[in-house]
Amino acid sequence: MPTIRVELMEGRTVEQKRALVHALTQAVVETLKSKPEAVDVLLYDIKRHDWATGGVLWSEKESG
Repeated sequence: MPTIRVELMEGRTVEQKRALVHALTQAVVETLKSKPEAVDVLLYDIKRHDWATGGVLWSEKESG
């Protein structure tokens, strides 16, 4: 049973997440020949103040 963990910066809509989950599931089905019901996708929304790139929090990049 393939499990895909996706970490996203918060703010995506349910529709965007639904489309992503569908696309990832289809890719696994086509590539690994899995059944769709065997594919798990876990989505984790990360707050901007909990994510940093280049030593700078994303919440600080927005404000300045």
